Amino acid sequence: MLRFKYFIVIILGGLVLACSSEKPVLTVKTSAKNNTAKLGQTVKLSLKNPDGVSINAIEYVLEGKKVTENLSLDGVKLGKQDLVARVISGNDTIIAESNLKVLDNKQPDLYTFEIINTYPHDNTSYTQGLEFHDGVLYESTGQFGESKLRKVDYKTGEVLKNLDLNGGYFAEGLTILDGKIYQLTWKADTGIIYDLNTFEKLGIFRYNQSAEGWGLCNDGTSLYKSDGTERIWTLNTSTYTEDDKIEAYTQKAKVGRLNELEWINGKIYANLYTTNFIIIVNPKNGSIEGIIDLTELTKQIPSFTKDDNVLNGIAYNPETETIFVTGKRWDKLFEITIAKK
Repeated sequence: MLRFKYFIVIILGGLVLACSSEKPVLTVKTSAKNNTAKLGQTVKLSLKNPDGVSINAIEYVLEGKKVTENLSLDGVKLGKQDLVARVISGNDTIIAESNLKVLDNKQPDLYTFEIINTYPHDNTSYTQGLEFHDGVLYESTGQFGESKLRKVDYKTGEVLKNLDLNGGYFAEGLTILDGKIYQLTWKADTGIIYDLNTFEKLGIFRYNQSAEGWGLCNDGTSLYKSDGTERIWTLNTSTYTEDDKIEAYTQKAKVGRLNELEWINGKIYANLYTTNFIIIVNPKNGSIEGIIDLTELTKQIPSFTKDDNVLNGIAYNPETETIFVTGKRWDKLFEITIAKK
């Protein structure tokens, strides 16, 4: 019995020592209501320190960058940002974590459109991606067993070159950079790289942070990829890893289901899946700067449905300085211009 009591004392003593060695819990507080603020605001940062821990120094970090306790939200990205405090207490470093949601500080501009031309389009093509290169239109079409990569004469609809994908692939967006075509697949965690001229398969890449592939575009240097959420990823063109991202936000909330992407004059244009809208996104911070309502176009499409044969496909032709849009299994390709209301 004596031995048993001695054993209990040892165990309890160990527990006390273990508890006393645990670091105290600290929390980052902000002056923003519900930790939500708008671009351009200044937010006061502080620590919630219920145990009254002695603090020697505090370093605040927002999205990996050092900031001051009077945090200015000028020039930051929109969306949910990781907020961390590194706290020095004696010989210990304590990490306190939180997050801050940053909304835009203005509402998007509304745009009207004008139809310049209407061209024939293959109404069996489940369009997922469009892009011009040297005046020729390239198209990626989806569905299992139907996915294709195509080179098309946009004025006549004639297919100049066609490649059928493996039946296990559901093709998504595409873009052309440095003599290569990049084509996404939906849930196969696979992007495919082709030679622009021959359509020869040169390699593949994986999605290291996102689960799916939706839209793809480029700015002449970097690749930008959507994944069906509010996120647009920047891909490293050497490793194809998703090294950075923005999140598409208005002054009220995030906007998800970003689909086909196109780079036009320094902005990212994105279809919103199952809607008649194209949004214009600032690639630096995710601000939705404009909204184009293309509902009137859908009235000219006999096959249009709200849940399947929807608007999808954006291509900018620098030779004409016009935008080309179509949809899934649409029989028409529209050449349009846009203007602010």
